[in-house]
Amino acid sequence: MPRSTLEVADVFRVNGQHWRDSHAGHVSLAQLKVMSGIEHCRSEVLGGHALHCPSCEHTQIAYNSCRNRHCPKCQASAAKRWLAARQTELLPVDYYHVVFTLPQPISELAYYNKSVMYGLLLKAAAKTLLTIGEDTQHLGVTFVLHTWGSAMTHHPHVHGIIPGGGLSLDGDKWVSCKTGFFLPVRVLSRLFRRLYLEGLREAYEQNKLQFFGDCLPIEEGNPFLVWLNNQRKVEWVVYAKRPFAGPQAVLAYLSRYTHRVAIANSRLVAMDKETVSFKWKNYRVKEQNRQRTMSLTHDEFIRRFLLHVLPSGFHRIRHYGLTANTGRKKNLDKARQLLNVKVPTVPLDKARQLLNVKVPTVPLDKTLSSEAKSHEPTPTFVCPCCGAGMIVTDVLLHLYLPRAPPLLVS
Repeated sequence: MPRSTLEVADVFRVNGQHWRDSHAGHVSLAQLKVMSGIEHCRSEVLGGHALHCPSCEHTQIAYNSCRNRHCPKCQASAAKRWLAARQTELLPVDYYHVVFTLPQPISELAYYNKSVMYGLLLKAAAKTLLTIGEDTQHLGVTFVLHTWGSAMTHHPHVHGIIPGGGLSLDGDKWVSCKTGFFLPVRVLSRLFRRLYLEGLREAYEQNKLQFFGDCLPIEEGNPFLVWLNNQRKVEWVVYAKRPFAGPQAVLAYLSRYTHRVAIANSRLVAMDKETVSFKWKNYRVKEQNRQRTMSLTHDEFIRRFLLHVLPSGFHRIRHYGLTANTGRKKNLDKARQLLNVKVPTVPLDKARQLLNVKVPTVPLDKTLSSEAKSHEPTPTFVCPCCGAGMIVTDVLLHLYLPRAPPLLVS
């Protein structure tokens, strides 16, 4: 598939300054930093280095990336590393793919309270599964927050991958889930709804919520409680299904969301002086071909993109129970022992494919094999002409810090 020549950065460069001027006072510092990073990513503004190939005399300049997690061009290597790490943690059991979605009225309030309500979404979804599993520690849950729909609308939901079993309470045996364990979505939906609304009421009572725009009428106590009670009458959407292609396919699916943004550059179709056109999927139609093309004004395109800027320091990937960061290695080692499986290794060709680098086969217990010890380091920069290692001949200084807000234009 040919690489798209149109990028989100092009939209920002053409209309970004006008958008910032027209929305002055209503744009957060985090959003300004995202715009700045994307506009200048891999350009001379951020500096770089000159490279020379001693083998074929080829020279080139490589500019630095902005490394912003919302930039469409800076996530590929991070996603591959994440996928490689998660694949080495897979157990030989059935895995389930689960999605928890916030209803529209809750989503509107969540936009003004991202840190509180996105965090609550992840916690309530995890607690739902751990409660159904009758164990708050030994069922593994990995969630990824996803805030956008295909048309870049605000659509907060979490994707999860869950092994079909866990350690017993005493840790002496592996307990497999019953057939169809995650399939009764109505049970999951109602428990999730109760847990989330309880947490939301607690956040309100602790004055952790802010109300703006269409949410202002429910700011006072009684209107908020009435509104909250109305959300109990709505069916909340939960999707649960065993992955047909195996757990690796679900991990590959999740990895596309962990380190990607609201829209990939490859989905952009065209841009003129007034509009930006991009491909999207209409999931509401029952046709086999759901691909559509949408055109938005520059201002609306930028507005929708910035809807999905996360609060600084917010973790969109979280692990609970068996796979929680604090006890993951110990729990997985015990699970493998009970399931009578060896510590997996990443084959050389698989590691190269996942990480896109030349690395030796390394066991997960970090004990280097003789092949690894004798392996020569792979060059950081490889010549595109002959494949030999390139050397840095000059360093190009940046004009200003890559994560700073945009420069003021007089």
